[in-house]
Amino acid sequence: MPSIRPSEPVAHPAPRKAARPETSPAVAEKSAPGAAKAPVKRVAKTLPLPLPTPMTKPAVKAVKAALAATDKPASSKLLKPKKIKLVHESFTIPKLEYLMIDALKLRAGSLGHSVKKSELVRAGIKALAAMPDSQFMTAVKALAPIKTRRQSEDG
Repeated sequence: MPSIRPSEPVAHPAPRKAARPETSPAVAEKSAPGAAKAPVKRVAKTLPLPLPTPMTKPAVKAVKAALAATDKPASSKLLKPKKIKLVHESFTIPKLEYLMIDALKLRAGSLGHSVKKSELVRAGIKALAAMPDSQFMTAVKALAPIKTRRQSEDG
């Protein structure tokens, strides 16, 4: 058995790989038969990306100022409707007219569109606003006056 000296490099047998077709003559010269293969050092193909540097407060302010200075298109304001403030209101209505609301809800449902009481009231207001003055006054005068006060607690 041959002795191995620590100063001499130890040759390890190379693992067998499937042969690749070589296309360039320079590659053929390097891999001559019977020549010992030198160890190949592999280098990572992707380089690490530099970490983003945090922006300082003055830089952040400058970016915000630059963004604010740019003219925004007027169409973006038209695309976003303003939020409508809602008002919760309670009112007194005669029982017969309240039943008419239910009848109108059923009528809308039979036509394929379900509605809420508030939607019917809003539609009625729009219909009254669209009427000429003479028709509007005729509709208002056709209503019977009702007491609008709440009843007292002692009955």
